[in-house]
Amino acid sequence: MRVVQLNLHPAPQGMAPEALFAHWPTLADLPEAVAASGVDVSVLQAAHHATRFARHGVDYRFMDVRGIAAPRARARRVVEALRVGMPDVLHVHSLACAEEAFAIAQALPSLPIVLQDHADRVPNWWRRSAWRRWMRSVDAVAFTATSLAHRFETAGVFPPTLRVVAIPESSSRFTPGSRDAARLATGITGAPAVLWVGHLNDNKDPLTVLDGFARMAVKVPEARLYLAYGTAPLMDAVRRRIDGDGRLTDRVHLLGNVPHAEVETLMRAADVYVSGSHAESCGFALLEAMACGIAPVVTDIPSFRELTGNGAVGRLYPAGDVAACAEALLGAARNRPPRELVREHFQARLSFPALGRRWASVYAQLLDARRLRA
Repeated sequence: MRVVQLNLHPAPQGMAPEALFAHWPTLADLPEAVAASGVDVSVLQAAHHATRFARHGVDYRFMDVRGIAAPRARARRVVEALRVGMPDVLHVHSLACAEEAFAIAQALPSLPIVLQDHADRVPNWWRRSAWRRWMRSVDAVAFTATSLAHRFETAGVFPPTLRVVAIPESSSRFTPGSRDAARLATGITGAPAVLWVGHLNDNKDPLTVLDGFARMAVKVPEARLYLAYGTAPLMDAVRRRIDGDGRLTDRVHLLGNVPHAEVETLMRAADVYVSGSHAESCGFALLEAMACGIAPVVTDIPSFRELTGNGAVGRLYPAGDVAACAEALLGAARNRPPRELVREHFQARLSFPALGRRWASVYAQLLDARRLRA
């Protein structure tokens, strides 16, 4: 079976392929995982130049789209490239490429097409009639959790017969490592040590987590909370909350912007990963934490339910609920799943080999369904 994965967001101009893989690691991670499962995979990447090369069993074709702005024109360029070596299935990254997918389907009506969500937004109301027409040409859409498709279904842009599959956007190559060595390297302490990795903004909701941790710390005074973050629009509010609450002042540590290469060591040193997110298309920090084997305490949102097996290897609480957050943290402090169990769950369902197998199965089902209809 031959599959082409299509990325129509152009690669940064002037960036060499190896630098691009470092800049966009998912460009190679997913196709190479699928290739490892036995599927013949190639990647068609929009770019400002044309080139072709092979890497780790995947054929990469950079397609020159300079001066091609219209979706139908980009689709024609894609069709030209696909006809050189016709695939069995086309995997298009981003629902925002629905119009291009429709034009490709018109030119290649026998080609099964699956679109994968990457935090895509529901189209504005004045574009929805066009989307309804475009999505009728698509065989399937993929989300981290199938319930994430509900907002598109409610908007009426997905036909009732459209197949929705649940596959995470990506995975992680983090490993558990030595907790003691990681604590020595990072200076992290605490029983338990609770780690936050995420922006300090309204969606991530650090204030609920701080309040929940404060309540938990009354009963578990040796607990410590470490916050690693990028952007921090709520920094002033976070500092006021910490400075104004004696339960937090000596127990919460603001780590700031930590290089991604050091996040793995932080996670190895921690006992619990906590998140307060109200919405996520996937949850990359959660994936990394579970890859390291630490117990997650996260909000009960669709993507987190899916990744944790509905809380089978962690604790879920309603977003914004301070009391429930405190209870979940207390439960994890007193009785959390062993690291080995969390890691086993990750390996079986969320690792790159697991994602490769799941995508290979989806491709085969789409191809079989299209053949049956033919």
